[in-house]
Amino acid sequence: MPTQPATRPTQPPTTPVASRVANAQAIQPSPHYATTRRHSLYGVEDRVIIDPGSRIWKVGFSGEGRPRDVFYAVGPSDTLWNLSKAADPRQRAEEDRMLEIRLQKCLRSVFHDSLMTDPKARKVILVEHPLLPLYIKELIAKLLFDNHVPSVSFASSHLLSLLSVGRITGLVVDCGHLESVALPIFASRPLFPQLRTTPQAGCQLTQHLRALLLMFGTYIPPLATLSSTTIVPESERATRVPQEILTEELVEEIKTRCCFVSEMMPEFHEDLNDYEATPSEGEPMLEYMDSEPEVEPEVPPSDDMTPSESEFSTAESSENMVSQAETSESPSQQNDPRTPASEEGMAGEGHLQGIANLYKRYSTATTIRMRVTPAAHQPTGTGQGTLVIPGWIRERAAEVLFEGGDIDESSLAELILDVLLKTPVDLRKTLACSILVIGGTAMLPGFIPRLHAEILRCIQPPITRSHKESTHPRRPLTPVYDRYASLRSLVPYISILNNPSPPPPNSTRAAANAGKAPAFAPSLMAWVGGSLAGSLKTGGTEVSRERWDEADAAAQNPEQEDTTTVPDVSGHSNLSILPDWTRGPLPDGAPPANEKVPSTPVIAPRTPQATPLIAARS
Repeated sequence: MPTQPATRPTQPPTTPVASRVANAQAIQPSPHYATTRRHSLYGVEDRVIIDPGSRIWKVGFSGEGRPRDVFYAVGPSDTLWNLSKAADPRQRAEEDRMLEIRLQKCLRSVFHDSLMTDPKARKVILVEHPLLPLYIKELIAKLLFDNHVPSVSFASSHLLSLLSVGRITGLVVDCGHLESVALPIFASRPLFPQLRTTPQAGCQLTQHLRALLLMFGTYIPPLATLSSTTIVPESERATRVPQEILTEELVEEIKTRCCFVSEMMPEFHEDLNDYEATPSEGEPMLEYMDSEPEVEPEVPPSDDMTPSESEFSTAESSENMVSQAETSESPSQQNDPRTPASEEGMAGEGHLQGIANLYKRYSTATTIRMRVTPAAHQPTGTGQGTLVIPGWIRERAAEVLFEGGDIDESSLAELILDVLLKTPVDLRKTLACSILVIGGTAMLPGFIPRLHAEILRCIQPPITRSHKESTHPRRPLTPVYDRYASLRSLVPYISILNNPSPPPPNSTRAAANAGKAPAFAPSLMAWVGGSLAGSLKTGGTEVSRERWDEADAAAQNPEQEDTTTVPDVSGHSNLSILPDWTRGPLPDGAPPANEKVPSTPVIAPRTPQATPLIAARS
């Protein structure tokens, strides 16, 4: 019987596939880059993330790595709310009415101008500050529900910032405009009783920068004519900076574009401590500092200088011109109406002069010239005037944020150490190695490395005086109060998560945490955390529109109101269902890692205040 040849197993015919976009660039799936997602006008999947600040608002959709729009709520020269309210009831009512009008304008701009979406089909996540007053939150929620928003979720900005870097435990320091707030967070639970705050923030930096520019800056008005026979040298036209020139917009631009924070030098702090040790002997200290001779070469005439087309230009003779303008005794400066004639004004100028001389000795920054618009009452002449900003002001203006010692106005480093003192002992090491710095003020170049160095300097033991330096050599020296002695063992573990240039680590924990946070801007970390929480369908305490309408209807019928409800002293509805950590219980944290999940789900009633950020599902 003939054998049949072996046949191969049949395979289905296939067609070779060639990619038509072989050389095309791959789409980046990460939300940190430009997103390719499309947001429908009537879609409900992506939530609206609103980060309302006292000056700047950041808005956008969830799932994106950056906000769609960042805008001033009122303007660079004003804020929505302040740290204090008027004592007169009429003025307070007027402030509340103006606040409602401004908030309504901002929210209308968010939905119709910035996001161009329908508020009726979008859930909102509101990034709230821990110290935001309850009446402001209630006002924002009222305006949102009046526009038929389905629900509003309230989440802490510190917790969202920690969520944006992939952590649930850490010490978050928010350096904002009105104040700086430090809040420890353990297992997604904010420890509000350990919250600490200080007014050393962006507003105080702006005021200090304005005072330094008025005192030591130089203004050169424009030429009256271009005729070669009437050209006046710049050294003769230079005057002190008028107050009308330094508008709020100009000072804010100088702070954000010109200022930076330099590194810490031990000699600088030694001289600063010696100067502050004798406040009543300021004049001898000034004489000691001014005893060094200063060389002031002649300023070249203005016709030899070619004006630069850029807004900022570096001039070699600017610093010499500033020193000559400061020491000149022209009649215009002697009769300057802005010069204080009282003793307090002279003492204030003397203190600023002593600090200025100290800053000049430890500054290497370059003097900058900036084109500014002349005041309305001054002749414009041939164009814009010139504002000369000394380099030491650019470099040392932020020193006011690191100068502490006062109980009410502690420095940022003392703020962090005070929080560590108030936390339990078993949590200090974990929090010290997971410090996160956020806020707009933290975006100054060199701010975070300088803050780390200041923490290490403040935790060092205080300097003790010897018997020769004491006023009574025969008496025993009183022991110096060592405030942070219990925290000295944490020095090897102190690390900042978003430190761009961390120092060499001294421990394994510091090496694993220092500089390991994603490269998000410190001012956007809270919004990015809200975007991540919205994309994961998580959020804080969520208030639906139905619950809000029920509470509003119950508030309008006081006879049906529960008699056990505590009335609200602020004058608003006493049935407010908004989360408030000062009245309700603290929220639950994340469950332990070794906790076994029950096979049968257990349904237990929970209060709105006890809803955790990570466990809440919508």
